[in-house]
Amino acid sequence: MTHLLNLLAAVALLVWGTSIVKAGVLATFGPGLRHFLSTHLGNRCAAAAAGLGVTVLVQSSTATGMIVASFAGQGLVPLPAALAAMLGADLGSSLMAVVFSLKLTWLSPFFIFVGVVLFTWGQDSTAGRAGRTLIGLGLMLLALRLISEATGDLVRAQALRELLGALGGDILLEITVGALLTIAAYSSLAVVLLTAALAGLGVLPVDTALGLVLGANLGSGLLGVLGVARAAPEVRQVPLGNLVFKAGGVLAMAPFVPLFLALAAPRVQHPAALAVGFHVCVNALIAIGFLGLTAPVAALVQRLLRQPAVPGSTERLRHLHPTALTTPSVAISCAAREALHQADVVETMLRGIPRVIEANDLGLSQALRSRDDEVDALYSSIKYYLTRISPEVLDAQERRRWKEIMRFTINLEQVGDIIESILADIEERKIGTGRCFSDAGLAEIHALHARLVENLRLGMSVFLSGSEPDARRLLEEKAAFGELERSYEESHLGRLADNTAASIQTSSLHLDLIRDLRRINSHLCATAYPVLEAAHAPRQEAEPACAASASLPQTC
Repeated sequence: MTHLLNLLAAVALLVWGTSIVKAGVLATFGPGLRHFLSTHLGNRCAAAAAGLGVTVLVQSSTATGMIVASFAGQGLVPLPAALAAMLGADLGSSLMAVVFSLKLTWLSPFFIFVGVVLFTWGQDSTAGRAGRTLIGLGLMLLALRLISEATGDLVRAQALRELLGALGGDILLEITVGALLTIAAYSSLAVVLLTAALAGLGVLPVDTALGLVLGANLGSGLLGVLGVARAAPEVRQVPLGNLVFKAGGVLAMAPFVPLFLALAAPRVQHPAALAVGFHVCVNALIAIGFLGLTAPVAALVQRLLRQPAVPGSTERLRHLHPTALTTPSVAISCAAREALHQADVVETMLRGIPRVIEANDLGLSQALRSRDDEVDALYSSIKYYLTRISPEVLDAQERRRWKEIMRFTINLEQVGDIIESILADIEERKIGTGRCFSDAGLAEIHALHARLVENLRLGMSVFLSGSEPDARRLLEEKAAFGELERSYEESHLGRLADNTAASIQTSSLHLDLIRDLRRINSHLCATAYPVLEAAHAPRQEAEPACAASASLPQTC
């Protein structure tokens, strides 16, 4: 039992080391890798080479697939080129299996030692992230050595031999087991290395090991499809196309396993080398065989995942792609795009206020109020999406952008709440009572509202571009809006002194409304503060509480 636990722990360490390497490389070279991919997907051959190169660094074809799928989902690369990149990525993953199968155990303590020193030196620095990658590489090599040691006693266990022997001779069962192991481990590289290690120790027959390798290839394709199961159809096309490649390659290669053994076994004596060599051959043949078929396969998956057009449908493109979470900068961009949609919904609510006031349109008011639920739902989904991004893989600029998006969505959520409250007041205190604003009072509300809509647009521009001049202009608008509000309050008091009937009837509602509009403006103008903080610019107003956190009570 102890030996089995040691083996399971070693396998878990191998999977964990693979995950650390992937996270470390993406954190260190992520933007550069994404730029490299985006600029080298022009044709199929270049795309395949780019996918191979990135996967050699990341050591995960799944991670490369996530990046490529996000590019394809956003329309940045054509689908055939994205599929060609996946063919190269799978070949790159198999080449890394060859590297790790070599006797490099002496590198394990060296990588771990150097990695810990660099990581301790500065976790958030480039050296710290490189240290994380070295730690992962060292753990992977250490895990392979532990697997060899743990299986030494297990080899003599008769029950294990009988269990593994049951796999022999049934290629479909071997493929199925290999695919399930890959899905459970979330890494085809880890499963191939484990299979090669067990074959090298004599625990697995060589033909069984080759069947498991085929299953690992199929499992990695299934992993990609499962990882984007809830994403938009445009994102799911790349993993599905890659699964078509893998399934076709596995079905084509399965009957030739005995022929491969007959040709390769006399030349390659070590079973582990046979297993990883077979893995390389499978992926090389898939890449060569399907590279010219990327266009037909792209057309096939586009037909399979095409969404039927629904007349009058208001379905919109969702930007919070789960696939992008493995690449922080892409995920943050997705969150920013969704935040802009939240701002569009808020703008729709805001623009409807004058129509409700002028026409006493109760139906429109209730429809606009119901949209606050959409604003709240968008805020919750964006917040949850951002919290799923591991902070360890974010650099300083990405962490700052993370906070900007969070503050922006919090402010918009509170703006939605204020608008809902305004509309409820109008329903109860104006529409319900049949009262009307004076002409002068209505003109003041229109003037404030128009200025507020412009400030919302300016705030969205500041959020999107990070322009320091626009941020300063937004703060100037905040001060001007406050002065205008105070001026209109004085004008209203003057009308009360003149005994203007309409002003007397709606006085409380009028004052509450213009103060609520100022509160909305304060939340919108808070978008400027993160931009000016990043530029080390002094704040122009003594309202730090409002600017620092939009989650404070709405009294700023």
